[in-house]
Amino acid sequence: MKKILTYLITCLLISVISCKEAHDSKLPPKEIIVKEYKALENANWLIGRWENNSKEGNLSEFWTKTNDSTFHGESYFVIGKDTVFGEKVELMQRGKDFIFEARVAKQNDEKPVPFKLTKSSETEMVWENPAHDFPNKIVYQKVGNDSLVAEIFGTKDGKPKSEIFKMKKVK
Repeated sequence: MKKILTYLITCLLISVISCKEAHDSKLPPKEIIVKEYKALENANWLIGRWENNSKEGNLSEFWTKTNDSTFHGESYFVIGKDTVFGEKVELMQRGKDFIFEARVAKQNDEKPVPFKLTKSSETEMVWENPAHDFPNKIVYQKVGNDSLVAEIFGTKDGKPKSEIFKMKKVK
């Protein structure tokens, strides 16, 4: 009886080990998983509220982390009591790509425009969409612990154009 029990336990252990090895061989290596989400981790400094209040108007941008692979952002430019510009953005991990997907009120039939991350570090992120006219490149730079500079580049009315937005962290 002891021999049969020992034999069954040995067979069970061999079976469990074989199943684990088969399962593990189907997973991507851990270094690939870490690398894929590095861009998302680099964007953590965006979380919070950013503003630039000037004589031209008030620019506000809000970023929250929706889940482990998505950030949500909203940006508004207000002159007096009128919101003259509004944008909603999703930063999302799609497989190996980190996408900046923008929806601008009263533009592009309010359909999202995706931009693919082309550069990422702890202080700078660059997204591009060469098929889009303006902007076709979006750059966010962290300046110190409480400031950021967002720049957009592209072609408008057949001419190169860029805009710079400097903001301070409020919350």
